[in-house]
Amino acid sequence: MTSIAADAEAWIRRYEKSPGSAVRLVCLPYAGGSASYFFPVAKALAPSIEVLAIQYPGRQDRHREPCIDDIGKLADAITGVLDGLDDKPLALFGHSMGATLSYEVALRLEKRGVVPVRLFVSGRRAPSRYRDETVHTRDDAGVLQELRALNGTSGDVLENEELLRMALPAIRGDYRAIESYRCEPGRRISCPITALTGDADPRASVDEVRDWAKHTTEDMDLTVLSGGHFFLNDHVPQVLNIISERLLPTTHS
Repeated sequence: MTSIAADAEAWIRRYEKSPGSAVRLVCLPYAGGSASYFFPVAKALAPSIEVLAIQYPGRQDRHREPCIDDIGKLADAITGVLDGLDDKPLALFGHSMGATLSYEVALRLEKRGVVPVRLFVSGRRAPSRYRDETVHTRDDAGVLQELRALNGTSGDVLENEELLRMALPAIRGDYRAIESYRCEPGRRISCPITALTGDADPRASVDEVRDWAKHTTEDMDLTVLSGGHFFLNDHVPQVLNIISERLLPTTHS
């Protein structure tokens, strides 16, 4: 376990304790996002599924900590805080940057002998599908333009200068992490993948998302919903149903 991952309480948010849950779902936020994004998910899935939402450094109550702007190092740290949580089946859910990060965490967990029961990837093209994106090199106005285009950041934050000053370093660091990421060719996880995407996502085409099938030795299923990059905000009940249907039968088999 790395020193940066030593304090699990700093990294993991349990908004709804579910000691009798059949499975744990580790949720990883998008670039610039925080653990609180998954608060409604934790409430909705309890008590059958316990949600562990990951809080990256550099935001909210961890805003004084430096952001980790490297996917590999961030995955190392998260894998470290999940050490020992193998007393029940474990699944991973990530949106956008969190999807790529969850894939890297899954690879690391498998090296430790813990194979997740399923990986949920949302709003993100397959790790092997690259685009030349440089949002992290833009000035502040350019970063804000991207956030507004994707419509995933609260308007209160975008209009509040003080909140923006606090949030921008983490947002820029996250973009640097995901835009500089390159996956190691040939690596595949050993658990099934459920991919979700919006039919009008400017950052992930359906074809790019479909290529997640190349990154697992098991099955991959794809659900395409209406909407853009944050399509899941408009389809919460359906997304929750997909998670429950994929996870609960697995634990009762």
